[in-house]
Amino acid sequence: MTNPQDILNRMFHTQNSSLIYPKTEETNTQDFTEILQTNIFNVMLNRRSQRKFLDKNIEDWKIEIILAAADTAPTAGGFQGFEIYHIKNPSLKKQLVGAANNQPYVNSPLVLVFCKNPKRVKLTFPEEILRKFSIQDATLAAGYSQLAAHALGLSSIWIGMIDEEKISQLLETDLIPSSILCIGYPEKILLPKPKRNLKDLIHEI
Repeated sequence: MTNPQDILNRMFHTQNSSLIYPKTEETNTQDFTEILQTNIFNVMLNRRSQRKFLDKNIEDWKIEIILAAADTAPTAGGFQGFEIYHIKNPSLKKQLVGAANNQPYVNSPLVLVFCKNPKRVKLTFPEEILRKFSIQDATLAAGYSQLAAHALGLSSIWIGMIDEEKISQLLETDLIPSSILCIGYPEKILLPKPKRNLKDLIHEI
């Protein structure tokens, strides 16, 4: 059985102790333990989309875990046909608002743009299939990051209504974005909305 703390090895590499984001604040190891023992079912049941965030920075170590969670998502052939752009430039965040149907909450404390990269998928299938795989890869990675954010006491909103061409230009990449994930500390905790009854959702054949 895999040790749940193995996810930390994606942050604290055994051969290289440097992180994506050098730590400047003290981190309580107990915090990691509590988070890694979070009940995944509670996380899924209580997650809600949040459009109002506090003007509060997210700790670097929490960002590390959110990105590490994306790295654990299943992908076609294990090739990880996606890339993540962590938008830190305040001016670029504001421009992304315009590229996302003027949704103001795109300018949030943590903005991650998930892009499709079918060239990474080294499988012998037609290009349209590889593009489909990369969409699925990017979507799953964003979903894993979203659940990790909620487990860390954060909230998020998934942005799918985007101007793909404009965002690619802003990021100066030829990759096509699939979604934007906006994350921050919520202004208030929202209760889960009722969902469809499972008998209306599941079709047994």
